[in-house]
Amino acid sequence: MQDRFGREVKSIRVSITERCNLSCFYCHREGEWHRHHNEMTPDEIERILRIASELGIKKVKFTGGEPMVREDVVEIVRRAAPLMPRDISMTTNGTLLKKYAAELKDAGLMRVNVSLDTLDPAKYRRITGLALLDDVIDGIYEAMEVFGVVKLNYVLLRGLNDDELDSMLRFSADTGAILQIIELEAPVEKEHTEFFRKYHLSPKYIEEHLESVAERVIYNELHRRKRFIFNFGGKRAEVEIVRPMHNSEFCMNCTRIRLTSDGKLKPCLLRNDNLVDLLTPMRAGASDDTLKELFKEAVLRREPYWKNTKK
Repeated sequence: MQDRFGREVKSIRVSITERCNLSCFYCHREGEWHRHHNEMTPDEIERILRIASELGIKKVKFTGGEPMVREDVVEIVRRAAPLMPRDISMTTNGTLLKKYAAELKDAGLMRVNVSLDTLDPAKYRRITGLALLDDVIDGIYEAMEVFGVVKLNYVLLRGLNDDELDSMLRFSADTGAILQIIELEAPVEKEHTEFFRKYHLSPKYIEEHLESVAERVIYNELHRRKRFIFNFGGKRAEVEIVRPMHNSEFCMNCTRIRLTSDGKLKPCLLRNDNLVDLLTPMRAGASDDTLKELFKEAVLRREPYWKNTKK
C-alpha cells in the first residue's frame, strides 16, 4: 500500500493498552492525547494484523501505555508471530521486562525498545513517579541476554537529563544496547505551551557532534534516521537520533501506520483528526473486505505533517 505521496506502508505500531504502571510527566500516549478504556481483545488484534499482513504489512511494534501490564501480552505476541515475519518488537518501560523477556522471546518477539531517560535514581523518580530504576536496569541486562538486540529510548529533556549524555553513552556501550536519542515532540498547536518550551531541546547539536566522530553512519529506512557507529571508551557504541519536530525528511520517509488501543487506525503520530475506526465496524460484523477498504482509506489519509521545512 502506498499513500498519495508515494510512501509505502510497511509497518504498523499497535498500542495494546493505555494503562501504565508509571506516571511519566511528559508521556504523550503514542501521540493520541486521550486515554482509551475500550481495549481490543487478542482475537481482534490478531484479525487486524492478519488483514494488515494480507495488505503487505509485515512488521509490527507493540506499545502502550505499558504493554506488559496486560496479562495476555504473551498470547498477543504469539498470535502475531506467524503474521509479521519480518519484525515483531515492543516498546516498554522495562519495569516488568526481567519477568517477561524469556516468555516473549519464546512467543516470537524479536527485540525491545526500553524507555530510559536517566541513570539517576532521583531524576528517574521525578520523571516517572516511582523508584523503579533498578528494575529497569535489571530488565535491560536480561533483555540483552535473551534478545541480543535492545534499543534504549532516551527522551532529551532540557534542564533535567540533558547533562547525562556521556553517562548514557557509557551505559549503552557497556551493555551493547543501541542508544536512541529522541526529541520531545508535540503537535504544532502545543509548541508554544509553557511545558514544551521549558523542556524541549533539539538533539541537532548532538547529531552534528556525532557526525564528526563516527566511524560509520547508517541510514535506517524508517524516517531516514541516522545511526552513528563509533568507539566510546574502547567499546563499540551505536547511537540513533530521532528528530521529528519541523523535520520534513522525517515525515517523507515515514513508512508506518498506527493503531490505537481502542482500534482506530492513526495515519499520523501528531494528528487526531483523521483516524479511521476499525473496532466498531468489526464488532458490528464487518467483513474482512470491508476492513481492508477501511485500511486503504486510512493510508490515503496519510500526509506529511511537516512539509518543506528543514530543521
